Amino acid sequence: MALPPLTPEVRAEALQKAMAVRKERADILAALKTGTLSLPDVLARQDDVIAKTKVRRLLTALPGVGAVSADRLLGELGISETRRVQGLGPRQREVLLERFATQS
Repeated sequence: MALPPLTPEVRAEALQKAMAVRKERADILAALKTGTLSLPDVLARQDDVIAKTKVRRLLTALPGVGAVSADRLLGELGISETRRVQGLGPRQREVLLERFATQS
């Protein structure tokens, strides 16, 4: 099934929207890295920007958590490294919040 052709105006609008979402996501992850935002604050958000962020990327944005420790934690919790925040179950969210409660 072929996608409908986009007009240049619609395409430009979609690109602007995508850039705005990427910028907002980068700002949130940077604030998480600096400690301005806490993990509970980020997980409490109900928007698509965070919902569509991969959990691994969110974890590596936490202070003191690198790629290796994020992968280890995901393995311990049984969370796929491709899982997005919106796909986390209630128990997985709870365990993540418990694990990082001292950093909030």
